[in-house]
Amino acid sequence: MSEPFAIAIGELLRAKHLKLALAESCTGGLIASHITDVAGSSEYFLGSIVAYAYEAKEGLLDVPHELLLEHGAVSEPIARALAKNARAKFGADVAVGITGIMGPGGATPTKQLGLTYVALSAPDADWCRRFVFTGNRLENKASAAHAALEMLYDYLNRG
Repeated sequence: MSEPFAIAIGELLRAKHLKLALAESCTGGLIASHITDVAGSSEYFLGSIVAYAYEAKEGLLDVPHELLLEHGAVSEPIARALAKNARAKFGADVAVGITGIMGPGGATPTKQLGLTYVALSAPDADWCRRFVFTGNRLENKASAAHAALEMLYDYLNRG
């Protein structure tokens, strides 16, 4: 499902001479896996930080502790911070950050199962999209990774 996006993204990154970085929480490296399934991806992909726990988000990606306490890990401000800080840490041109509740547990009265935020940071873009996926854990992870690749493709392919 995500392979055509990964190929197209690689072609666009290569053509535009852009470098990509990722900050993944709920997808656990799945987006990076799709990107690196494409031969030659080292030309444009710098790397990914899988920051699952609060401590990793804070220590590896400089997400402020107060921001996590105020909004929770699954929130738009955290997704935006993940993307922005990954771009800075790697020195990338564009970065994507993702956080969500994949299930089967983790939902709260205010944050439903499948809730996911995908953010993109670039010098000319600061995007964030909210999704609610309704599959099981693995289906939600696949849907979230695909949504992130789609956002990246939309950014790279805009007119």
